Amino acid sequence: MSNRANSLKALFLGAAMTAGISLPAAIAPAHADSFSNQQRSEIEQMIRDYLLEHPEIVIEAAMKHRAAQEEAERVQQAGALKGAAAFFANAKDFPRTGNAEGDVQMVEFFDYQCGYCKKVFPQVMDIMEEDGKLDVVMVEFPVLGPVSEYAAKAALAARNQGKYMEYHVALMGYRGRLSEKVILETAEEVGLDADQLQKDMASDEISSHIARNQELASALGIRGTPAFLIGSELAPGAIDKAAMEEMIANARKGS
Repeated sequence: MSNRANSLKALFLGAAMTAGISLPAAIAPAHADSFSNQQRSEIEQMIRDYLLEHPEIVIEAAMKHRAAQEEAERVQQAGALKGAAAFFANAKDFPRTGNAEGDVQMVEFFDYQCGYCKKVFPQVMDIMEEDGKLDVVMVEFPVLGPVSEYAAKAALAARNQGKYMEYHVALMGYRGRLSEKVILETAEEVGLDADQLQKDMASDEISSHIARNQELASALGIRGTPAFLIGSELAPGAIDKAAMEEMIANARKGS
C-alpha cells in the first residue's frame, strides 16, 4: 500500500475514533508504530485539517459522549433508588405512619421550616387516609439552618414519649416563623414533657439519625425539601396530589 493510501486510511481511522466510533481490530492499523516521524506528522496535520473543515464531527462525538454519560448516570440512579426503596422497607428506626403492612411505600424528606413541605402536607395526609395501603416513612432532613435541626431533633425525641405523629402534625401545621421557644411551646401543647424532650434531644442517637438522613439524601441526589421516594421513583420538590397518586399507581403496578 502506498504512503498516500496509508495516510488516507489513518485519516479515516482518526476521524472515526474522534467521532467515538468503535472499529473492528481487522481494520485498525496493524503496524501503527511503523510510521516514520514525518509520516506521523503528515497524518496528524491531515486529521487536524479535516476536523477543522468538518467541525460537526467533533460536535457529534461530544454529543454521543454526553449521551453515554447520561445513560450511565440514569442506570446508576435507578439502581440507587431501588436500593434505597429496599433499605427503607427494612429499616425499623424511622418514624412511620399509615399502613405499616401496606403494599406501597412513600418516603418523604422534609424540613419543618420548609414552606413547600407545609403546603403539600395536607395532601400527603389525605392520600394516606384515602388509600389505606400506603406505608409512609418520615425522614427529617433539616436544610434550612439551626432552627430546622432543633425542630427535627425535637420531633425525633418525641418518639420516646409516644407522641411523634401528634407533634409532627402540629409543627407542620404551624403558621409563622419557628424558633426554639415556639418548638418547645408546641411540644407542651400536644402533651409532651418539654424538659424531658430537651434531655432526649441531646442524645447521640438522635444526632446520628439526622446525620444518616443527610447521607441518604446526598446518596440519592436530594438537595432540598420536600422530596418523595414512592416505590423506586423519586420526585424532588413539591408535587400535587394527582402526581403523587400517579406515582403510587406506578409503584403498585411494579410491585
